[in-house]
Amino acid sequence: MACKQVTSALDVEDLSEGEIVDAILCRLEELRHAGCDEPECIVVAARVDVSLDAAVDLVARGCPAGLVLPILL
Repeated sequence: MACKQVTSALDVEDLSEGEIVDAILCRLEELRHAGCDEPECIVVAARVDVSLDAAVDLVARGCPAGLVLPILL
């Protein structure tokens, strides 16, 4: 599934509320598909300034969701 690329606050400003929610839900689904089932995955998905590919790669390699943001930020 290709998630709408939202990479900054400026990108978010151009989207409707529904499009933002859809983008975050898509990112969450990608993370869950990679094996992320922790509540922290929602926080990672909502951080649209964090590369989804990098986050998915970390999760797929067994990185706990709580460490994904500290590593990528």
